[in-house]
Amino acid sequence: MSGVNVTEVSEQKAQLRKALRKARREHAAALPKEVSALVFRAPPAPVLELVPAGATVGLYRADTGEAPAGSYARHFMESGHTIALPRIESLDSPMTFHVHTDPYGESDLVEGPMGLMQPAADAEIVEPEVLFMPLVGFTERGERIGQGGGFYDRWLAAHPDTLAVGMAWDVQRVDSLPVEDHDMPLTAIITPTRIYGPF
Repeated sequence: MSGVNVTEVSEQKAQLRKALRKARREHAAALPKEVSALVFRAPPAPVLELVPAGATVGLYRADTGEAPAGSYARHFMESGHTIALPRIESLDSPMTFHVHTDPYGESDLVEGPMGLMQPAADAEIVEPEVLFMPLVGFTERGERIGQGGGFYDRWLAAHPDTLAVGMAWDVQRVDSLPVEDHDMPLTAIITPTRIYGPF
């Protein structure tokens, strides 16, 4: 890919991220509280069938506008799975996953870069076999666009056997995305109304 094309793709992605973040934020903010409490309560049965018994399950602590993952964390913990959340030391260091022991009160989390809550540095490091992850936009073919830091793409590239499931609002679906070699595809995507995949 030539330098011009790389620049063009980067600019396309930046514009897409801006528009999709706005749509995601506005959609989530417009949901009545009683509706917000019901969506993403538990993983749908077809997705649960993909999760091996006893697998370590990676999740995320949702930032403003992101599809909420807290109920999934509680569901998997109650089902006997080890739960892990990502930890970032700095924007140029690799993401690691650490055991999350309190998905109810989040007493084991500390503030990390950009104000995101994450496990403390001394929490046990684990490698999730199944990873539920946020995204900014997606296609019905399983392509995704993330926040732009590349943390999940790099982690998935280093752990290619990971079952990667995106979580998103329906408003985040787009017809196409500019995809680069380092963009890692997903196994499935869950929205409040549909399951896309497995791919």
